[in-house]
Amino acid sequence: MSDVLQAPERLTDKLAGLLLQRIESGELAPDERLPTEQRLSELFGVSRTVVREAVSRLKSIGLLTSRQGSGVFVAPRHQARALAFDPMVVTSMESVLQVVEVRRGLEADVAALAAQRMTPEKARTISQALAQLEACPPQGAQGVEADLAFHRSIARATDNPHYERLLGFLEQYQREAMSVTRTNEALDNGYMVEVREEHRAIAAAVMSADAAAAREAAMCHMNNAAHRLHHVAPPIRRALGALLSPTSPGSST
Repeated sequence: MSDVLQAPERLTDKLAGLLLQRIESGELAPDERLPTEQRLSELFGVSRTVVREAVSRLKSIGLLTSRQGSGVFVAPRHQARALAFDPMVVTSMESVLQVVEVRRGLEADVAALAAQRMTPEKARTISQALAQLEACPPQGAQGVEADLAFHRSIARATDNPHYERLLGFLEQYQREAMSVTRTNEALDNGYMVEVREEHRAIAAAVMSADAAAAREAAMCHMNNAAHRLHHVAPPIRRALGALLSPTSPGSST
């Protein structure tokens, strides 16, 4: 079980990802005791602090559990686990697009259900979220957060809190890429108009309680989002690649 990790990669993420893979593959079996902190440090060539942080991360999502006086063990299969992706899931354009694929069907279902359960109060909330989004500058974190808040307002309108939580979970894998792609959209007025009209179409269909149109508008928006990611300007693509790279500045050690 030796797989030395090289700096300056995001060592905590990498080690957590490797341990997660070994748990899911069965190489580390349920109820199996994990090697000691010192042993893991030696096996992977990282500091004990990195080991401690990686183990803590897997504990937090229910994959590992501590037993007082006995050490750290792989959690039993029947134990409830928090939803989690491999910590290195978004390290390339391909993986960003995979998350968009996951979100595509979810957004379509959310929009349709929100339309079916629409009320005047919910419509006002969605309208306000759209107005706040359109008031934001095309670049910067403010616009990213307003974009995500708009989609959450529709999820909230379903009256099913799990939808909002699922979208919130996916957000962590999209913020950085969205920041870069919004910059790309700002360079092309056609993209800006396209995105604005897509958001308006989703809001209009949901607020008018047209479930079929809402589903179609949300699906169209996510398909077009994937298309725009494929066709970002070369300088922006390089910026996105640098941002997603596991060897980018700011990696943990």
